[in-house]
Amino acid sequence: MFRTIRGKFVVGFFLIFSLSFLAMYGTLKEVIRTSNQKIITSDLIELKNNSNVYVRQAFLINHFTNNDLYFGQMAEEMVDDLHHATSSDVSAYTVDGILLYSSDRQLFAGRGSDDLRQALNGKTAYTVTYEGSAGSVLYSYPVVIDGVKVGILRFAKDFSPLYEQSGRILNIIFYIALAIFAAAFVFSYMLSRHITIPLVKLTRASTEVIGGNLDVRIGIRRKDEIGRLAANFNDMIGRISSQIATIGRDRDRLKELNAQEKRFFDNVTHELKTPLTSILGYAEIIRENGESDRAFFDKGMTHIVEESRRLHGMVLNLLEVTRRSAGQEEAELVETGGILRDVCDAMAIRAKRYRKRIVLETEGGLYVLGQADRLRQLFINLLDNAIKYSSPQSEISVRSEAEAEAPARIRFLFANRGDTLSPEQLANVFEPFYSAGRAFQEEGSVGLGLSIVKTIVDDHGGTIRMASEDRQTRVYVELPAAGMERKQ
Repeated sequence: MFRTIRGKFVVGFFLIFSLSFLAMYGTLKEVIRTSNQKIITSDLIELKNNSNVYVRQAFLINHFTNNDLYFGQMAEEMVDDLHHATSSDVSAYTVDGILLYSSDRQLFAGRGSDDLRQALNGKTAYTVTYEGSAGSVLYSYPVVIDGVKVGILRFAKDFSPLYEQSGRILNIIFYIALAIFAAAFVFSYMLSRHITIPLVKLTRASTEVIGGNLDVRIGIRRKDEIGRLAANFNDMIGRISSQIATIGRDRDRLKELNAQEKRFFDNVTHELKTPLTSILGYAEIIRENGESDRAFFDKGMTHIVEESRRLHGMVLNLLEVTRRSAGQEEAELVETGGILRDVCDAMAIRAKRYRKRIVLETEGGLYVLGQADRLRQLFINLLDNAIKYSSPQSEISVRSEAEAEAPARIRFLFANRGDTLSPEQLANVFEPFYSAGRAFQEEGSVGLGLSIVKTIVDDHGGTIRMASEDRQTRVYVELPAAGMERKQ
């Protein structure tokens, strides 16, 4: 089935509709859940305000000086009044969490007490309990009179009608959406048949051409793209004979290019493998023997250094070839905010290994006319640099925003805490092979990261600068904005 276009159409449509249906249903379910939560929160806030008014009035009317004592004396009356006024079960507790009086002790005793514990710590909290389509809430908050906490009020409120209504709405939408997707799938299947039957004829005709029959013609009379394809196929067959010689020459040329490409990669593989094998061999022997044979140790270390330099030079040449090839790509509209978010997510693992954390603040619609891969390399190098040279257990801040004032630009900021760079180091930090001194040089680094960053920014018509003071290093990047209207 998967070998035919019709089968692929059917499977593809089924997967698309299924995933779309599940995504829509899940999104709708989350929207309803969020809406219910907002309704519950609003209702509980109103409940708290009304009960607070009642308690304050009771205290003002009686003018009690000992608020804790009065709250305990009036607990039963307050609970009964609030129970009837709010249509909710109510319990009153001391500031130590001791139950004074409850409209339904069994109801509160059989439930969780997370909300009560938070209320004892001076916070307002609630806990939602689900049982099938029913839902209820335990809501606790500290009663404060004249700045003094005098007790705890705890409410049990039933929200089953809300959840039942939400469940009915969700079921109705589920069946309606299921019917719509089923009808769309049937229509898509019929459309695929309308498309694939002429393609089957084209396949059979092309098979005959492969067998050497250049007299075959396709009799499809349609005015759509498939009809034009059939007409073009017939014209193509008429020209095949005159193109055979040209095709043969192109084929030979292609074989030569493939052979050249294979020789190039074979040479590169060999040139990279040889120094790596030599370095690995000497390193393993040195690790086993240590400095017992000083002459061999010095010889091996010299060889490792020389081969490493040669390997480094080859890698730089390959990078230069790749950069030139990438520079020939046409610029396109790139949303840098999404790229920056992806890079931060990927680099978070590396930062965690160094016990550091990346904090990102970015907007949407940050469009730049450029090359997505090079912009990704720009963000990777800047984040990698910040991770390597920031202080332990520190936070790396990344922010991007759009500046609408003419000329419109996109601004990026990469900030981290670490040793302060001197003015001389800041002046040369973007130069190739500059590593800002031993204190800032990572093992194996050759000082090309920020140089590559500077080249990418320059190629995109932007600016970059670094500032360092009070053990805080910041890198500012500005790129010309493109398509700012997309943000609207």
